[in-house]
Amino acid sequence: MTIRVLIVDDQMMVREGFSVLLNAMPDIEVVGEAVNGHEAITQVAALHPDVVLMDIRMPGLNGIEATRAVVASDADAKVLVLTTFDLDEYVYEALRAGASGFLLKDASARQLADGVRVVAGGEALLAPTVTKRLISEFAQLADRARPPAGAYGDLTERETEVLVLIAQGRSNAEIAADLVVAESTIKTHVSRILVKLGLRDRTQAAVFAYEARLVTPA
Repeated sequence: MTIRVLIVDDQMMVREGFSVLLNAMPDIEVVGEAVNGHEAITQVAALHPDVVLMDIRMPGLNGIEATRAVVASDADAKVLVLTTFDLDEYVYEALRAGASGFLLKDASARQLADGVRVVAGGEALLAPTVTKRLISEFAQLADRARPPAGAYGDLTERETEVLVLIAQGRSNAEIAADLVVAESTIKTHVSRILVKLGLRDRTQAAVFAYEARLVTPA
């Protein structure tokens, strides 16, 4: 299947550059562009892209609010945040708003395409060291959003174990290998975790684990 992508950035050169890079991939098609958050919301409603490449810092409606609106209006759309700085203070808020991961704007063509594929496939883009560092860094500032005690009490011991491994950036295959079970079993655990905690995807699960201090920020 072809992955349909919407690019949202207020800089024309960035939009055109990413469009050229992604359209060169046989399995990816850029179906539209938007110059700000308001236009992004309109384009998502009209085009129903699989992945939205979302700049954070835009005039008018910024990427955080646009991300929150997009994931609320289209449950299938995955948002991949774009930022210039690896420790951009707004990235953590974007992840909490519903983004499935983030990439630096200086990512290579291969990293960009792989990031789109990972997010489109339902995985969180948490593998890069910089992403895990960012989540750890800003989770320390999230006490105001920390889930109340017992908020994850419905999880089984194994589900809690899987949640911790998700927060550490492990894939389903890696978690299955660590726990010596079938990958299909891990997929079932992940689905149950998301349902029990009322979370959208693996990225939200990872953020939850840090905020709940199931994983101690390094």
